[in-house]
Amino acid sequence: MHKTKVSRAQRTYLVRTSLLLPLGHPFLEPNRSLSLVVKLDHVEKSYQLGKTTVNALRGVSLSLREREFVVVMGPSGSGKTTLLNIIGTLDRVSSGRVLLEGNDIGKMRDGELTKLRRHKIGFIFQFHNLIPVLTALENVQLPLLTSGVNTKQAEERAKILLGRVGLSGRLNHLPDELSGGEQQRVAIARALANRPRILLADEPTGDLDTKTGTEVVELMYEMAKRENATVMIVTHDPVVAKRAERIFEMRDGILTETSTSEVSFHRIRAVEQLPPEPEKTLSQPN
Repeated sequence: MHKTKVSRAQRTYLVRTSLLLPLGHPFLEPNRSLSLVVKLDHVEKSYQLGKTTVNALRGVSLSLREREFVVVMGPSGSGKTTLLNIIGTLDRVSSGRVLLEGNDIGKMRDGELTKLRRHKIGFIFQFHNLIPVLTALENVQLPLLTSGVNTKQAEERAKILLGRVGLSGRLNHLPDELSGGEQQRVAIARALANRPRILLADEPTGDLDTKTGTEVVELMYEMAKRENATVMIVTHDPVVAKRAERIFEMRDGILTETSTSEVSFHRIRAVEQLPPEPEKTLSQPN
């Protein structure tokens, strides 16, 4: 099979501009060693509520490798969001270790964690959290500008990402001029702007209908693979889990990997029904 040769100059140009290439192109082939991105080692997280101790995470150990698409399911109060916050450096462990690319984040200061989140971690939320006074283009540019990328390069990168999520014709629209699915597409583009090593998503389809939710999940999968990002999603939605390469279930702070999920989906949904979709979603500022 003929392989396309890519010169050093071409590689540099492609990295700088992130041009859209077909999946399978030799420049986009993954590292077959699948390097370890995140490792949790016997993580415990407890909260004190008055005289009551809440054990949100109980001895959680987990390894996430490059370009994996992982889903964590479980009812409300099981510890899913706490796990996401721990990996996203938004909260600290009570005991145990969390390593991001081999670096112990428990030993980092707040300023170091801020830089780590800015450059290594992307976040996607259920309600998009787009800044309502900024256009789609400006929302995606913002994390690039705050990371020190110049305006021209930030605009170029943002346009490329919005084009990849199918919004080239909506660059100058404000969030309230976009549908819920379009807002979530902008949120995906924004989360990937700084080429994070890991993408964390909290109920990304919870505010969308089934068809739109399926489209968003497929888009997240394709975009993350193209950007070589690891993805971890916490959700109630079995539509999301169908795309997962690995599925975990969280119950009472204990994380368990499962190979068979159909029974769990029904059981989880029986524990808590999602609220009805609101008539109109309002953007929330970061």
